Amino acid sequence: MEKIYNSPSKYIQGPGALGSLGSFVATRGTKALAIATASGERRIGDTVRAGFDGVDATVTFDAFGGECSKTEVARLRQVVQEGGFDVVCGIGGGKALDTAKAVAYYEKLPVIICPTIASSDAPCSALSVLYTDDGAFDEYLFLPSNPDMVIMDTTVIAASPVRLTVSGMGDALATWFEAKACADSDAGTCAGGKSTLAALALAELCYKTLMADGEKAKVALDAGACTLAVERVIEANTLLSGIGFESSGLACAHAVHNGLTSLPGTHAYYHGEKVAFGTLVQLVLEDADQDLLAEVLDFCCAIGLPVTLGQIGAGDATDEQLLAVAEAACAPDDTMGNMPFEVTPEMVVNAIKGADALGRVWLAEE
Repeated sequence: MEKIYNSPSKYIQGPGALGSLGSFVATRGTKALAIATASGERRIGDTVRAGFDGVDATVTFDAFGGECSKTEVARLRQVVQEGGFDVVCGIGGGKALDTAKAVAYYEKLPVIICPTIASSDAPCSALSVLYTDDGAFDEYLFLPSNPDMVIMDTTVIAASPVRLTVSGMGDALATWFEAKACADSDAGTCAGGKSTLAALALAELCYKTLMADGEKAKVALDAGACTLAVERVIEANTLLSGIGFESSGLACAHAVHNGLTSLPGTHAYYHGEKVAFGTLVQLVLEDADQDLLAEVLDFCCAIGLPVTLGQIGAGDATDEQLLAVAEAACAPDDTMGNMPFEVTPEMVVNAIKGADALGRVWLAEE
C-alpha cells in the first residue's frame, strides 16, 4: 500500500482572519452558502458580510440544524440546488463544518471551512463524521479531497467558551498515540494509504505542543487573552492534529469515543472530552509507562479534561452497558483494529475500568 499525505489546499490563521472570507470566496465562485448556527450568525455574521463588500461575490446564511446527520445534509443540498450556490462555507463548530464538507462533496462544489472554535481536529480533514438524528455515531464519510481553505480567526476562537478549546486539546491529545499505534501495526490511514514520516512528525509535534503550551493557553483563555501559547494550541488542535490523525490513522481512543456515544448520558459532553478519556483507555490497554500515564493524567487534570467515567456522564454505567460500549468500539468497521495487537471487547471493558480507577485516584490526590 502506498504512503499518502493529505492536507487542505490552504490554511490561514490569525486575528481577524474571518473578515477576509469574501476575498477568498471570490477566488472560487460568486455565490456562497454559509452554513452556521443561528447563534453563530449573530456572533460573526456582520464580520463575514463586511468582508464581501467590494468583492465580486455574495453570501447567504442558512441555519445549521445542530446535527451532522444524513437528514441535515440532504436538506442543505436542496438549499444549494434551489439557490444556485457555487461555494459552500462552513462556519462554526465541528458538526457544522463536517456538514458543510459533506454537502460540498455531494454537490461537487468547493468548500471553505471557518471554525469559530478550536474544539476538534475536524476542520482540515477529508472526512465527515455522520451521526444519527438523535446524536449517536452513524458512520465516517471519507471524502476525495480536503477543504479548499481553512480559515482560523484566532480573535473569534479566543473569545469562545474556554471549555471548547480545552475539548479540542482532548481531541488532539489522542493524535500521537493513535498515530504511533497505526505505525506500529502498519495499518492503513484515513487518507487511504500508509503514514508518511511527515505526518508522524506532525502528530508527535502536536503532543509536544500540548504539553508545552496547553496549560499556559488555558490560563490565558481564562483571562480573556490571546497569547502566543493560545495561537500555538489553536494550531495544534486544528492543523497538527488534523493532518496527524488523517494521514497517520486512528486507533483505540476514537473507537472508544464512538462506543461511548451509545450511552445517552455522554451526549452532553464534547467529542474531545470523550476522546481524552478514550486516550487514557488506550494507554491502559497498551500498559503504557507509568511516567507517561502520569504526564497525561496531570495534563488532563490541569486543564479540566475528564479522566473518569463520571466526568463524561457514564459514572453509573453497568457492566452490561460497558460491554456494549466495548463491542461497538471493536466493530469491524471502526478503528480498534488498527491497534498493534488483537483487542477483544473484554479487554476494552477492563481498560475502561482501569482508566476510570486511575482517574479517580488522580482526582483524589489533587
